[in-house]
Amino acid sequence: MESVAHRARFAAVMTAITGKLPFGLSRVVAPSVVGYLLINLCTFFIDLALLAVFHGALKLPLPVAVTLSYGSAGTVSYIANRVLNFRSHGPLGRQVPLYVVIMASNYFIFVLGLTDGLAAAGVFYELARVIAACCEGVYLYCCMRWLIFRDAARPAATTEQAATAGQAGVAEQAGASEQAAATELTAAPESSRQASAGRPER
Repeated sequence: MESVAHRARFAAVMTAITGKLPFGLSRVVAPSVVGYLLINLCTFFIDLALLAVFHGALKLPLPVAVTLSYGSAGTVSYIANRVLNFRSHGPLGRQVPLYVVIMASNYFIFVLGLTDGLAAAGVFYELARVIAACCEGVYLYCCMRWLIFRDAARPAATTEQAATAGQAGVAEQAGASEQAAATELTAAPESSRQASAGRPER
């Protein structure tokens, strides 16, 4: 029950933040996008902190340190997005291997490939890494939303349909009640007249 409450609170906060986005972004940005950005911003700092520990303190080779820190941050990102952001209940046996493949492809395509390619083309490596990080964020969100946690979309659609059906049912009941009240009001004078007509004169 406590985990359900945490999920509900996280969803409520992300929805509130999304509703306050300027320039009409609240109409096009889903709360899961805000949640993803928040979670992955935290895991980015976890990545940097672990990299400092593995390479700076433990003196591990840089490739090993980068791989360990990136893998650890990726694991935290998966758990947080599954539990809090997308609230997925899909089987781990399908999600985890797919997530590993996507993270590996992201690492080679964007973290290494795009960064090195832009730097070789003359872009400053800091700017190249920022551009690659933006592409990486879009790529990972799309993969999480429509591939890894695709089961999370169905409950949301079902909930929306149920809410719509509930509203329609309430409106129908209200209309029926109003019609019944109007019928009673119309029938009341008629009953009074009939009662008066049937009463004997004195």
